[in-house]
Amino acid sequence: MGKLSVALGIIALCAAGACGGNICTTRGVNSCKQCLAVSPLCAWCSAEVLAQGSPRCDLRTNLLENGCGHDYIEFPSSSVTILEARPLSDKGSGSSITTQMSPQRIRLNLRPDDSQIFRVQVRQVEDYPVDIYYLMDLSNSMKDDLRNIQNLGTKLASEMRKLTSNLRIGFGAFVDKPISPYMYISPPEAIINPCYEIGETCLPMFGYKHVLSLTDEVTRFNEEVRKQSVSRNRDAPEGGFDAIIQATVCDEKIGWRNDASHLLVFTTDAKTHIALDGRLAGIVQPNDAQCHIDKDNFYSASTTLDYPSLGLMTEKLSQKNINLIFAVTDTVVGLYQNYSELIPGTTVGTLSRDSSNVLQLIVDSYGKIRSKVELEVRDLPEELSLAFNATCLNDEVIPGLKSCVGLKIGDTVSFSIEAKVRGCPREREKSFTIKPVGFKDNLTVVVNFDCDCSCESQAEANSSSCSQGNGTLECGVCRCNAGRLGSHCECSEEEYNPSQQDNCSPRPGQPLCSQRGECICGQCVCHSSDFGKVTGKYCECDDFSCVRFKGQMCSGHGQCSCGDCLCDPDWTGDYCNCTTRTDTCMSSTGLVCSGHGSCVCGKCDCTQPGSYGDTCEKCPTCPDACTIKKECVECKKFERGMLVEQQSCSRMCRDEIETVQELTDRGKDAVNCTYKDENDCVVRFQYYEDSSGKSILYVIEEPDCPKGPDVLVVLLSVTGAILLIGLTALLIWKLLITIHDRREFARFEEEKARAKWDTGHNPLYKEATSTFTNITYRGN
Repeated sequence: MGKLSVALGIIALCAAGACGGNICTTRGVNSCKQCLAVSPLCAWCSAEVLAQGSPRCDLRTNLLENGCGHDYIEFPSSSVTILEARPLSDKGSGSSITTQMSPQRIRLNLRPDDSQIFRVQVRQVEDYPVDIYYLMDLSNSMKDDLRNIQNLGTKLASEMRKLTSNLRIGFGAFVDKPISPYMYISPPEAIINPCYEIGETCLPMFGYKHVLSLTDEVTRFNEEVRKQSVSRNRDAPEGGFDAIIQATVCDEKIGWRNDASHLLVFTTDAKTHIALDGRLAGIVQPNDAQCHIDKDNFYSASTTLDYPSLGLMTEKLSQKNINLIFAVTDTVVGLYQNYSELIPGTTVGTLSRDSSNVLQLIVDSYGKIRSKVELEVRDLPEELSLAFNATCLNDEVIPGLKSCVGLKIGDTVSFSIEAKVRGCPREREKSFTIKPVGFKDNLTVVVNFDCDCSCESQAEANSSSCSQGNGTLECGVCRCNAGRLGSHCECSEEEYNPSQQDNCSPRPGQPLCSQRGECICGQCVCHSSDFGKVTGKYCECDDFSCVRFKGQMCSGHGQCSCGDCLCDPDWTGDYCNCTTRTDTCMSSTGLVCSGHGSCVCGKCDCTQPGSYGDTCEKCPTCPDACTIKKECVECKKFERGMLVEQQSCSRMCRDEIETVQELTDRGKDAVNCTYKDENDCVVRFQYYEDSSGKSILYVIEEPDCPKGPDVLVVLLSVTGAILLIGLTALLIWKLLITIHDRREFARFEEEKARAKWDTGHNPLYKEATSTFTNITYRGN
C-alpha cells in the first residue's frame, strides 16, 4: 500500500509538470543493473529500438506509454513465498509432531532497497512436555537447603502434573574449580576434607557433578538427593556458570528432549565467577562450550578452561532452547536480575534461606515463562533490517514490539515482520532464522536478492548493432570496447569534432560536462575523484556532495546519490540522522516513553510535566502507581472506564489480573491501593511487579459497596419516631397545664391571704330584702 502511494505520488507530480523527471530518469544511469539499484519503482527497457528522447530507466507505466513492450521491460518485483507451513498444534503430549510456530520456512525475493512484510503465528500449546534439571550449589552454606529438597521430586511432580502430563526431572551439583586460590590446600588434610578447620566432614571440592539424568521416576530424584553431601570452597563466589554451560551443551548426558520445554533451575546463595576470573588460578584458555563430562560424571576441564562469558552462555542456551531460572537468596537477587536482563528467556526468583519455597518458585517461574512469547533473530545478514509489529491480545497491533506478555496457555499471538534490504549484497542468496525464546520451533527465511537483469544473460558480444562489432549489445544498449564511445560505439577517442561538444552540456552556454569531465565524441567522460564517483550524462552527479552530519556523510546511515541522501532502512531526514525505530524508547512497562512522552528520532521527548529519564520513566509529580493502575483495573476487571471507551486497554495495560479474596503481604515490591468507583463502591487491589518485570494486579473479587435501606427498619423507625414525637408533645402539654394550674392556685392562695374582711362574714352575701326610699313622698 505504501509503495503504491509513493508511485502514484511520483506519477502525479511529474504528470502535472512539477518536476522535470522522476527519480529513475534523473540519476544518469546507463545500465539495467544500475537502474534497478536506483529505486524499487524503476524499470528498464531492454528493447534495442526506443522512441527518441525516451529514457530507458523510468517508471514502468512511463515505459509502456513510450512504446516499450511488456516482454522488454525489466521490472523484478519483490515477493514472499511460503515453502512450509504446518498448522499449529493444540496439545503437546500424545502427538507425533508438536508445532508451536507457523510458517516454518519462507522465501523472500527482494530487489535493492525494497521491503516485504510477512507474518508468523506462535501458540503456547496445552500439556506440553517439560524437562527440569535442578542445578544446586553444594557449598557448605547450602547444607540446610540440601535437607529441605530431599522430597522435592515428589512434590514437584505433584504440582507440575496440573500443568503437564509429561514431566522429567534431573539433578546436578556444583561448588567451584578445585584449584588454588578457590580451594583450601593447607593444611594437607583440607584437600580431602575442606571442612577440616571447622571440625566437620565434607566432600572434596569439585567443579560440577552430573548426578541424575532426566527421568520420569521422581522417587529416584529424592533418593539421589539424599545421597549428596556438601563441600566447601575458599572464596565467596561459586563456579556455577561452569555448571550451567556443561548442563546446557551435554544434552546426551542430561537427556534433554527435542519436543519439550527445557527448564534449568540454578540455586545458590552466593555470587558466581565469570569469564577471565580464571586468571587468578593461571587459567587463560577460554571456555570452548564443549561437553567435558567424564565417565564419573565430573567436569573434567574445570582446571584447564576459564569460566564461560555471559555471551557464550546466552548463545548456547538459545541454541538448546533452555530457559534458565535463577533461584537465589535476597542478598544476591539484584546481581542475578542484572544477569537475566542480558540472557533472554531467564527469570529470577528469591529463594528463602533454607530453600523451603523452591517448589512454589519453580512453579511460578514456569508460569512466567509460559506467559510470555519473545522473538529472537539469528544470523541476520548485515544488509537486512527487520521491523516488528506484535498482535498480542484483542487483535490490537502494537508497533515496534517483538514480544507478548500476560498470555495464557493455548493463546495464539502473531507478529508482522518487515524485511528491508539495503543496497545489493555480493552473495545473491542468504538466510536467517527467527524463533521464540525457549522454543524448538523456528522460521527459516531464505532471501534471494534480485539485483541482476534477465536480459544480461542474452548479451551479444561484438554485436553488429554496436558499430560493426565495437561493443557488446546488453539489455538494449551497447557496452563499448576499450577506446570506443557513443551510444552505438560509433566514435573513437582518437577522433575529435568540435561540433560534438554541444552534446556535452544540458543547455547552450553552460560548462561542458559540468567542468568535471571531458567531452569526447559528443559524450562526457567524467573525471575520477579522490572523494568518490562522478556520474551522469553531463557528469552532474556524484556520491560525495551530500550534507554531512557530525562529520559523516548522510550521518553514516545512508548513501549519497546525486546530491541527495538515500537513507538506510529505519532512518529518515535530510541527513538520515533521525531513526524511525521506537524500540529504543520502549520502557520496562512496554509503553513508548512510559506513556509520558513521544519517541522522536529514537529518543524520548517527555511531554508530561515533571517527567524525565531516558524513557520518561521518572516522574515525581505524575500520578502515583495506584492512580495509573486504577484505570487498568477498571478496564480489565470490570470492562468499563476511559480506556475501554478509547479502545486502548490492551495497549496501555499489559498487567495480568488475578482475582483474590484478600490481599496478602508480598513485600516491598507490592503496593496496596483503594479507590471509589462510579457506583460509590470501594475497590481494593494490589499492584505487584515481580523480578522479571511482569506486572500483576491482585483485585478483591467483590467491591465493598454501601448497602441499600431496609424498608422494614425504615418503616418501624418512622413509626417509632412519630409515636415518640407525639408522646413527647403530650408530656410537654401535660407539663405546661400542670405548671399553669399550680400558678393559678398559688395566686388564689395569695389573694386569699391578702383579704381585709372578717373571715366569719361573707362579703359577697346580700340579703334577699331590698329597701327603697321614695324621694317624692312628703308624708303627713
